[in-house]
Amino acid sequence: MPQMIFVNLPVKDLGKSKAFFAALGFSFNPQFTDDTAACMVISDTIFVMLLTHEKFASFSPKPIADTSQALQVLLTLSRESREAVDAMVAAALVAGGTTTDEPQDYGFMYDHSFLDLDGHAWGVMWMDPGAIQQ
Repeated sequence: MPQMIFVNLPVKDLGKSKAFFAALGFSFNPQFTDDTAACMVISDTIFVMLLTHEKFASFSPKPIADTSQALQVLLTLSRESREAVDAMVAAALVAGGTTTDEPQDYGFMYDHSFLDLDGHAWGVMWMDPGAIQQ
């Protein structure tokens, strides 16, 4: 079995969060989705579990961070081109997300970011495959 990662994020309104991420092109695995959780598919081995606050609290010994005051994690997704980076951020903004910065162009790497409906920070980046050392 390949190693997988499940990122767990608390959300205030599961329905609205599912609609937000669906607008960005993500799908959900119905086998692990109910009225308290939604399993968002990033790839064959990467998933984001969107959990209601009540469900998230049942797994965590600490309180849920107030994302209006502090950043708890920065999740970064790669895209296949600069245009795809811009398209994902634009889709996030149309779906109700916000951005706090301008795109950053480093020549070999290009990134931008958005905050989802719950204030979780998502980076979106493209890197020139030729710049990656093997």
